[in-house]
Amino acid sequence: METWKRNLWLLWIGCFITSASFSMVVPFLPLFLIHIGVTEHTEMWSGLLFSSAFFAGALSSPYWGAMADKYGRKPMIVRAGFVLCVIYLLTSLVTNPYQLLVLRLLQGLLSGFIPGSIALVGTNTPEHKVGYALSMMSTSTATGGIMGPLLGGVISKIFDNRIAFASAGVFVLLSTLLVVLWVKEEKFVPSKTRTSILESMKMAVNNRPFLMILVLTLFTQFSVMTIEPVLPLYIVQIGGSVKEASLVAGIVFSLVGVASILFAPRWGRLADKVGFQKVLIIGLLVGGIGNLAQIPVHNIWGFSIIRFVYGAFFCAVFPALNGLVVRTTTADFRGRAFGLNQTANQLGGMLGPLVGGAISGVFSIHSVFWITGLLLIFSMGLAYWSRSHAVQTSGPNLPG
Repeated sequence: METWKRNLWLLWIGCFITSASFSMVVPFLPLFLIHIGVTEHTEMWSGLLFSSAFFAGALSSPYWGAMADKYGRKPMIVRAGFVLCVIYLLTSLVTNPYQLLVLRLLQGLLSGFIPGSIALVGTNTPEHKVGYALSMMSTSTATGGIMGPLLGGVISKIFDNRIAFASAGVFVLLSTLLVVLWVKEEKFVPSKTRTSILESMKMAVNNRPFLMILVLTLFTQFSVMTIEPVLPLYIVQIGGSVKEASLVAGIVFSLVGVASILFAPRWGRLADKVGFQKVLIIGLLVGGIGNLAQIPVHNIWGFSIIRFVYGAFFCAVFPALNGLVVRTTTADFRGRAFGLNQTANQLGGMLGPLVGGAISGVFSIHSVFWITGLLLIFSMGLAYWSRSHAVQTSGPNLPG
């Protein structure tokens, strides 16, 4: 097997395990708080624990990106894997919410297994296969996101939440050992300049196409995450059963992941043929329309079908953005580029749920769907404008 293919499949397995490990414990944090004796301000602690890792990750991602440019992506993946293993194991031993908060902050500051894996695949895959490879990587995290809650729920039911956290640590250790033993980074050009995070940001600002990718990543992740805190509540409204809400919400959430697994590789192959920009524009446009189309539907079956169709198109977006990061940056800046892109992603992930929850509290849940849909369509407009502007500036043969 060619090296790039071996890397792709090994890192696919590693990201699947890491994503599953994350999703098998993080959704159960509110229950874990109760398990360790937190009976007051549980909602506040839960929100703080969710947001803290996003915030810390947004701060540290550019630094780890710079380290990846200097020492290689593989060492950063291995470092993140071992750190994540230790954090999960320590989490299984906590006795109060303050310890849990510190570990969540450390997880945000020190992790980066999946972004590092995407960066390695993006820089060690032949040009005509980058779209396919990055789309396959998105299916790994989608599959892990589907399987994780199920696995975590089963382990918690048979044993308890502490065993679930410890199991997550063991699973991440196994995925890290796969990388140590068999992943080979060939196309690595060490950065010869020692740059600070501020200098990296200046370089990003001076690279207009890349800066636009950061803006689109922030807007897209922010738009998607505004729905997260209100979707279970909306399912209660249209489904009518609070008792079954968790199960139905889990199924509806998983539909988008299932659609991603089925359709993301197809979008990747199309991106390799027609370019990442065109695929990005299609994904954002239909993603926006898909969110707006969910508003008038008031039964769970129709809502589920629209969510699946939305997932089939929206799964094209983030692999296309990752592909454009590769296309718009030089090899010696690519680690920092993916680090900055991860910062944009983390900021969107942190702000989206806060804004979505606030808007639904002041207005209605439908207003969140309106905002998400219109923001995605606005992002599509930005992507189309940036493509047209780039073609006018650089000529019709612009790559990607």
